[in-house]
Amino acid sequence: MKKMNAITLEGVKEFGNKKLVGFRVVCNDMKGYGKEIPEASMALERRKSEIKQLLEPVKLIGAFKAGEISEGDDGYWVCFEVHEFEDIPEGMVRLVVPAQKYAILNFNGHASEIFHVYTHLHQWINDNGYKRVPDQWSLEIYSKWTANEDRVDLCDPVL
Repeated sequence: MKKMNAITLEGVKEFGNKKLVGFRVVCNDMKGYGKEIPEASMALERRKSEIKQLLEPVKLIGAFKAGEISEGDDGYWVCFEVHEFEDIPEGMVRLVVPAQKYAILNFNGHASEIFHVYTHLHQWINDNGYKRVPDQWSLEIYSKWTANEDRVDLCDPVL
């Protein structure tokens, strides 16, 4: 485990299928995501009680594909994980993220810094002989999110 400031490289872990329910955010540019994702996160938190079969109601999950993608996969999903899909609330979507192996980096800091932190994760992946799989789902698993600080596991798919 390597630690630098608010960054800890955790290593590689495999996750099973994840069933997610929440909001899909689609913007024309990266600036738009910086505004829309936090708004969607707060809206989801306010409506969390409407989601049935929540698995871990304190963990918000962001999902996206970093590589070339189809229109149906474009965007960023702000979700909670559920045991099973049941009565998806009005205006929300569901997403199944297939089982995948991930390189994981733990980050504590402001959400605006997350984009730059991926450089550390990508370097670790290369240095340790893994190959990134940008056309698979990347995950950002938040255990804390506030206006000033986020605690998030950045999970980049690897082979």
